[in-house]
Amino acid sequence: MNDFSSIESHGMDVAYRVVLEPEPDRSAYNVIVPAFPTAHTWGETVEEALAHAREVIELEIEDRTERGEPVPPSDVETLLLETITVEVPAA
Repeated sequence: MNDFSSIESHGMDVAYRVVLEPEPDRSAYNVIVPAFPTAHTWGETVEEALAHAREVIELEIEDRTERGEPVPPSDVETLLLETITVEVPAA
């Protein structure tokens, strides 16, 4: 029995972090889901991007469950997003 069996057998809610990367002109938002490295989507608005993120996460969970693979635990408390500042040489 793995650590994820309670998630799979009891249907509990699990929260995941998503990263929204806006296009330079803000015409769309690309979505990355760190807990599911192959899950990528996008939307024209933040709301649409988040809705698509929910769909892709649900599809990833469904696919993993069907293949008998574990569902990743929530990364809300463990995922760290930090900012790194570097100097760019003058042109």
